[in-house]
Amino acid sequence: MKLGKNPDVDTSFLPDKDREEEENQLREELRQEWVSKQEKIKNEEIDITYSYWDGSGHRRSARMKKGHSMSQFLHRCIENLRKEFTELRTATVDQLMYIKEDLIIPHHYTFYDFIVTKARGKSGPLFSFDVHEDVRMVADSRVEKDESHAGKIVLRGWYEKNKHIFPASRWEPYDPEKNYDKYTISDKLQR
Repeated sequence: MKLGKNPDVDTSFLPDKDREEEENQLREELRQEWVSKQEKIKNEEIDITYSYWDGSGHRRSARMKKGHSMSQFLHRCIENLRKEFTELRTATVDQLMYIKEDLIIPHHYTFYDFIVTKARGKSGPLFSFDVHEDVRMVADSRVEKDESHAGKIVLRGWYEKNKHIFPASRWEPYDPEKNYDKYTISDKLQR
């Protein structure tokens, strides 16, 4: 008696060169589609409200792309602020710090990094550009608001001189691994 292959047996689970090639081609198409969508998102423009902080706030706004780094953002801001503030005329981007939700944001991060990861600061999201209800219409202290505050731009020298004084005493370097969900603004215990 001669034994051979049974053509009725399901072999879909076995390695198949043609099927693997087809699967790899589909993966590559999906990867390229994902990359193009991410590039489209990074090229979207957003308005960033910031405040130059020299002991008091001077609120301004800048239009940036989501894919721009904090360094590019600070460069645009310093160009706009130099006209009004003499202390910034000789300052460089490296001498500036960007503080958002009491966190010192390193220059290499992009807005896209924070938006995609939905990164949170001490008192809320670092960058949230969603449409919100008017706070005056639904003011409820029990509901956390997810809108973010204007970030502060400060000279590093100013920070070094004033880091023992509020608000600079609350600022700390951004750590993507740290969770700020349990952070409270006041010293009172929550009930």
